[in-house]
Amino acid sequence: MALCGPSRRSAAARDPTLTRVTLSYAFVNLKPGVGKTTSAVWLAHALHELGIPPLLVDSDPASSALRWSELAGGFPLPVVALPVGDVHRRVNDFLGERQAVVFDAPQMEDHSHIARSIMRYASEWIVPVTPAPIELDRMAPIGGEMGDVQSLRAHPAHAAVLLNRTNRADATRAGPDADAREALTERGFDVLSTHIPRLDLYAQSFGSPVVAKGSAYMDLAEELVKRQDTA
Repeated sequence: MALCGPSRRSAAARDPTLTRVTLSYAFVNLKPGVGKTTSAVWLAHALHELGIPPLLVDSDPASSALRWSELAGGFPLPVVALPVGDVHRRVNDFLGERQAVVFDAPQMEDHSHIARSIMRYASEWIVPVTPAPIELDRMAPIGGEMGDVQSLRAHPAHAAVLLNRTNRADATRAGPDADAREALTERGFDVLSTHIPRLDLYAQSFGSPVVAKGSAYMDLAEELVKRQDTA
């Protein structure tokens, strides 16, 4: 919900880190290896191809997104490394006139101070989840972390699950992955309509140039922009 009038001024006074971009997304999870970097890089490229200039913020101490950019000969969008605990206070210094920012957050279990800082800034928290029982079991502590950070914000962020590495195109509607969608929804999680299939196109894309047109990540970008417009 947009803030206006005195409420907006008082909120800004309480939290000087209120985002000044229209779109801000953070890929978060408890552990590494769930597709946060892949998703952040592909989403940033999809936004770029949609004509929405993004800043890609690599806040993982492993610097995977930044390394990807170097190996690919550079991205058509800026990448900045900010693996620090006050990301939310520094991001605006790098934005310029860009209309979106995408965060590759580190795993909460090892770098919670960085992840929490990112979540204080981003208006959309996206949790990549593989539709497997062990991954679904980790959602309860993730929900607890998100609840804690919401209390630090001047206005609530939107949180959503991105089903990642799904089995086949129809699996999230009628196949085995549909059970994961149903289970997450029953637990109160908002599950995005877009899902990312298990394809070499994504799994083996690290270090290569990215073209998002026609990919599931373009569908994701369009869904997220539409969600923002609706909000």
